[in-house]
Amino acid sequence: MAKDVLCEVNNCQYWEHGNLCNADKIYVVSHSGETADNSRETDCKTFEALS
Repeated sequence: MAKDVLCEVNNCQYWEHGNLCNADKIYVVSHSGETADNSRETDCKTFEALS
């Protein structure tokens, strides 16, 4: 498992300095079922906007 998860979405509540994600778990899904051919076909469902 990756030690550092990078994220450039700085309006996410899990974003931290250095473009790191500080969420305990990361949930990524495919747009088209269980597989994806590239990163554009995926989404991070862990994202939560800052309130």
